[in-house]
Amino acid sequence: MVTTRFSWPYGGRQVFLCGSFTGWIDHVLMTPIESSNMVFQAICNLSPGYHQYKFLVDGIWHVDEQQQCVTDEQGTVTNVIFVQELERVSPIVQSEASSSRSSMEVDNGIFEQPALFSGAMGSELAFQIPEDGIDFCRRQFSVLLSRYTAYELLPVSGKVSVLDVTVALKQAFHVMYEQSLAVVPIWDDCRSQFFGMLTPSDFILILTELHKNRSNLTDGELDAHSILAWKEGKYQLNRQSDRSVNPLHGRALIQAGPNESLKDIALRILQSKISMVPIIHQAQDSLSPQLLHLACLSDIWRDFRHSSRSLPLFQQPIGRLSIGTWVPNIGRAARCQLTSLQSDAPLSSALTMLMEAQVSSVPIVDDSGSLLNVYSRSDIMSLANCNAFAHIQLDKTSINQALQLRYEAYGGISSHTQSQTCFRSESLHEIMDRFSDQAVRRLIVIQPGSKRVEGIISLRDIFNYFMV
Repeated sequence: MVTTRFSWPYGGRQVFLCGSFTGWIDHVLMTPIESSNMVFQAICNLSPGYHQYKFLVDGIWHVDEQQQCVTDEQGTVTNVIFVQELERVSPIVQSEASSSRSSMEVDNGIFEQPALFSGAMGSELAFQIPEDGIDFCRRQFSVLLSRYTAYELLPVSGKVSVLDVTVALKQAFHVMYEQSLAVVPIWDDCRSQFFGMLTPSDFILILTELHKNRSNLTDGELDAHSILAWKEGKYQLNRQSDRSVNPLHGRALIQAGPNESLKDIALRILQSKISMVPIIHQAQDSLSPQLLHLACLSDIWRDFRHSSRSLPLFQQPIGRLSIGTWVPNIGRAARCQLTSLQSDAPLSSALTMLMEAQVSSVPIVDDSGSLLNVYSRSDIMSLANCNAFAHIQLDKTSINQALQLRYEAYGGISSHTQSQTCFRSESLHEIMDRFSDQAVRRLIVIQPGSKRVEGIISLRDIFNYFMV
């Protein structure tokens, strides 16, 4: 058992403490401290793990909003504390702790742990959360997402771009490049329905096919190829490797309705391994569906991040959690290990790695493994500038040259700035705050000083950790 001090610093005539450790039945009377009639305290012996509690002040239930709060499935808000099992310390350490009496008080040689775990706690002081506490935080994450619907994501005003299936593929990629569109829904006017999505992955596959069959495809034929023709060709390629692939026009577009919960939308994105889901409304008196928005994980996070940031798990250093992809012997165990490339590697190597490993970006490093840049799937769109994709040779163009083309295509603006790196000592809360910036799609974990790459974390990794 760990002796734990609870404090209520907001005054009152009579204050009681009640929590999961009292069975939510017994009330512990809190007493005012001698130096102040506003601060009440109580001492309890708690087992290691997480505990929920509330304060009964003059007959009215309260929570301390300055401390960690959680909400259960019924909407009840309580404070939560994670009690860490204290290690045995030597008499010398106990003596030093007794003289300083800083964050831990000593009573007859027993550490007294205050129930004051705030968001300001440094990562090196973050407490270890037991497995049941981690499961609790994960459930709470899903509960919070379930309370919001896709309507919450819809902007007050905005626009959505759509391309018809008859548009020439070359023109389509020019539009995506010029409008900075990561994903574009495809409309089939003959069937009055959305046919699919055009993404940077399509562009990568097209470049790969161009590279294989360069002598058989002219610029004129490139102009003549429509989106529909490419999708049909892509279907045939997939069909050759997997006979179970559904017919092209028999597959339903992955979409969501405006009344669906953010939890369901997030799971759809994760399980389908896509970056965006179109929010589509089908009115009963209309034959044509209405495209309202393209939802992505960053939209979902920005919408409810203030509700979830109080979860205790968000105070943990990212290096302690099984989130992201890491180099060997760094970070917690992950499903796959991080691989990187050097800047003189051919562009074809980067594209192959992006597609085969099903990742969104590849760190570019020097001989010592220090971060130089990042090559992402979306960077391929810069090759639509001046039709660079029509004459580029993937195996003879270095990644460094491809990044230079990207730099020039976007007017000398680089998306890979210092704000897209982090340290593994940073808390999950700090990491998630970075992702509130829509321009930040991933964070490269580097070693302080040397900038050696240790891992990479995406918003998808974090949602996978909590929901899958």
